[in-house]
Amino acid sequence: MTDTSRARDERASLARPYSWTEGRTQPSVDLAVEARVLTTREGHALPQHRASAQWTVTQLCHQPRSVAEIAAHLSVPLGVARVLVADLLHAGHVVVEATLTEGAGDDERRELIERVLSGLRAQ
Repeated sequence: MTDTSRARDERASLARPYSWTEGRTQPSVDLAVEARVLTTREGHALPQHRASAQWTVTQLCHQPRSVAEIAAHLSVPLGVARVLVADLLHAGHVVVEATLTEGAGDDERRELIERVLSGLRAQ
């Protein structure tokens, strides 16, 4: 493979995930990287469609997963994962659990970081 064809393949593989979001890079709601996402009853009822990124996210989130974990599992940029999750949230297919409040202490913050890292390592 030549350097030119390798560069073309890399650009194409990066462009594909953005086609899932119709080119959008900003979610309609602010989602923290550590926000935990869980599939709702409506999300569980979605018809199986393995080629659908949104269906895949609903399957991943039968157990709570962070937005970072979703991005890692799908091998997409974090912005793409945020847009997908925001779309699913608006459709009622997932819920997003609050993670930390402004009054959270150092121990809570450390525990959250450890949970996110553990989830990413499990991928």
